[in-house]
Amino acid sequence: MSDTKDTVLLVDDETNITALFEAWLEGSYEVRTANSGAEALEQLDDSVDVALLDRRMPNLSGDELLQEMRERGFGIRVAMVTAIDPDFDVLEMGFDDYLTKPVSREDLEAIVDDLLNRKQYDEDVQHYYSLAAKKAALETSKPASELTESEEYETLLEELDAVEEQMDEQLTVDEDFISAFKNL
Repeated sequence: MSDTKDTVLLVDDETNITALFEAWLEGSYEVRTANSGAEALEQLDDSVDVALLDRRMPNLSGDELLQEMRERGFGIRVAMVTAIDPDFDVLEMGFDDYLTKPVSREDLEAIVDDLLNRKQYDEDVQHYYSLAAKKAALETSKPASELTESEEYETLLEELDAVEEQMDEQLTVDEDFISAFKNL
């Protein structure tokens, strides 16, 4: 068994935030910190398992950094950890989860653990969790009246339902296969 720790990249332009988050996580994970989007890009490689990104940073925002990470093909699980309340723009972003600051140590540890667990899931399940995280982020920051009037939110709900249905169908096929195999 390997003693290699999972690697977490913390990206925030506020050095006190990266230092605090690093202190919270360093016992359990290999932690890298970056205080700009450009610095984060320099530290990205295939050994990074999870990235926690602030959205509002000068020069290269967390949104732009996330887009660059996805364009470069990194399969890193990403959570936005930011003071920006989510808006409908999050629906187009490729993150896996969203936390609004201030964040407790327990919340930070839980999100990293959750993202590491999701790393093992197939793409459909990861997509489902990403959609569910966007739905939850919007529901905690937007009034219900605004959500019901939003075409983007309605599209999100439809996509979430479609992915759930697809996963249910796949589960049924898998159960049928297992049942047939057991009968042999």
